[in-house]
Amino acid sequence: MAIPFFKEIKIGSYLLKQKLLGRKRFPLVLMLEPLFRCNLACAGCGKIDYPDAILNRRMTAQECWDAAEECGAPMVAIPGGEPLIHKEIGEIVRGLVARKKFVSLCTNALLLEKKLNLFEPSPYLFFSVHLDGLREHHDKSVCQTGVFDRAVSAIKAAKAKGFSVNVNATIFDNHPADQIAKFLDFCNEIGVGVSLSPGYAYERAPDQEHFLNRQKTKNLFRDVFALGKGKKWNFMHSSLFLDFLAGNQDYECTPWGMPARNIFGWQKPCYLLGEGYAKTFKELMDTTDWDSYGTGKYEKCADCMAHCGYEPTAALDAVKNPLKAMKVALMGVRTTGPMAPEIDLTKQRPAQYIFAEQVQKKLSEIRRDEGAAAVQKKTSTAA
Repeated sequence: MAIPFFKEIKIGSYLLKQKLLGRKRFPLVLMLEPLFRCNLACAGCGKIDYPDAILNRRMTAQECWDAAEECGAPMVAIPGGEPLIHKEIGEIVRGLVARKKFVSLCTNALLLEKKLNLFEPSPYLFFSVHLDGLREHHDKSVCQTGVFDRAVSAIKAAKAKGFSVNVNATIFDNHPADQIAKFLDFCNEIGVGVSLSPGYAYERAPDQEHFLNRQKTKNLFRDVFALGKGKKWNFMHSSLFLDFLAGNQDYECTPWGMPARNIFGWQKPCYLLGEGYAKTFKELMDTTDWDSYGTGKYEKCADCMAHCGYEPTAALDAVKNPLKAMKVALMGVRTTGPMAPEIDLTKQRPAQYIFAEQVQKKLSEIRRDEGAAAVQKKTSTAA
């Protein structure tokens, strides 16, 4: 369960500082999406279902840096879309590293070898390459053959140039435990750490049949971790988050722990769930009804056990209960015996569907801005 010591110390110090200052809510990781456009169309993804006018929009480098400063989180994850499509991605990353932010650049790696020259190795930068399993499984997941081999080639090329690399895997219920275990063995062989997270049930994802519910998630991860006994798999997670995945912790999600900023603004309430947007980080924190979201509170959150909501909870628990965290880290995740009680779903409020409304609002803003720019250009030409 190896998170780099330097990074662990700095983030731990940040968490301790927030607690000593008495802050009730504070960010741990900024989820920065500078674009939605991607060069893949994965079956389980609900992030790219937008009209071209929105897919063609980009956050500027300055907007990205401002978001990091405004948020104040010690770590910035850059998902997407595919970040390497962004023409300013090298500049964006350099600016974040210069600000001493830990940067996790998430990529499907199709462009990684070609664009390695845009980056410099740094203890503040690591590439997080998306791999959902071994060759056959991953290529099926991303709906394109050959992607696994290109990703592995890019991982090796990046490591050869001195970059830190891990992989992130999204787990669905069509992935047997023994195959996940073989995938983790493979990641050990090529020398990369692994982030695992059950797939969030995006309402707009093309494949709606293979999202895990919470009980299936716990059973699956218990089976996986049982197969890993005695092996030194390198997980890029806290020990308590892994213990949660195996059903041993009764956590509730911490949506404000990983706030999301994208071309729409600051997304309410989290990276996975778009229920409106705020113009500033302060507005996001002050006006979001945080208590109305989470498993047992909102239907869309019913089956979620994703890292962006629960890793912050585990991190806060580790600060509060360091001996518990140390025990799990030393003894490993328990894979037998009773599980922690499940959250009651009988009182959750029904889902609201506002995606179309948000898209139309953004399209109106784009047309307004384009119209104003056209008028200004015409006026300047006439002058």
